[in-house]
Amino acid sequence: MKTYNDILIATRNALRDAGVEAYQLEARILLACAAGKSTQELLRDMRLYTTDQVERDTAALTVRRLAGEPVAYITGSWEFHGLPMIVTPDVLIPRMDTEVLVDAAIKLLTGRKMDARVLDLCCGSGCIACAIGHELPATRLVCVDISASALEVCRKNLAQNRLSGRSYCLQADATASPPMSIGQFDMIVANPPYIASSEILELDASVRDYEPIWALDGGEDGLKFYKAIIKHWKSLLPPRGILLFEVGEGQAETVSEMLLSAGFRATACTRDTLGVDRVVAGIM
Repeated sequence: MKTYNDILIATRNALRDAGVEAYQLEARILLACAAGKSTQELLRDMRLYTTDQVERDTAALTVRRLAGEPVAYITGSWEFHGLPMIVTPDVLIPRMDTEVLVDAAIKLLTGRKMDARVLDLCCGSGCIACAIGHELPATRLVCVDISASALEVCRKNLAQNRLSGRSYCLQADATASPPMSIGQFDMIVANPPYIASSEILELDASVRDYEPIWALDGGEDGLKFYKAIIKHWKSLLPPRGILLFEVGEGQAETVSEMLLSAGFRATACTRDTLGVDRVVAGIM
């Protein structure tokens, strides 16, 4: 019989030898999942002996990871902006780049419109709405996605983070006109598909082969969704309303120009930790 630490070391070494960059973290997550523990509980119990079944289950999960499947899909969960998020292959895995979008939204609303009505367009897992709602408890949230299966994940995340009472989900196409009854919003946030179609095959296999392509493909130039959202959804913003986009590398200047050409009176960019312009804000 082995301790949790014995299994962790074996799992860590297997991932490291296969070139997994975050091998230490991922080994801990996989073992915790197999053991039915939180990572905090696992760290507490590291010196305890465990069962052969936990060892077998950890090995099975590790095989899936070594085959390329992202650990978030293996475990069905991930963390975003400090919050637990349910993830399935129906939604993109939340990324740290998108936390820059959340932080920009919170900064723009704090002290200005604390009870804002916020639309999370192309919401996927709902991670953006959950993070904004958690940090700004007076906000009211609407989550929109074209995918019914993604909206089901979003609803679960809103419920898990105790936001169901001031949020709702709506199925709609971001590239078409919004539903007539949706109302106005103080802020629209969107992390739309922004990878050019020709670049999809160049993505890392863990993304290309496992994450939903429809949530990645931004059309021929990667700008399809930005153009459509600005055209169809800006009418939902009142004077001084804010449209906030996450953008791909090298897209910020073009998206800013699109916003100004569409009648937004000002734009601003926010950089990520690598110094890339990651978020573009347009103010009506």
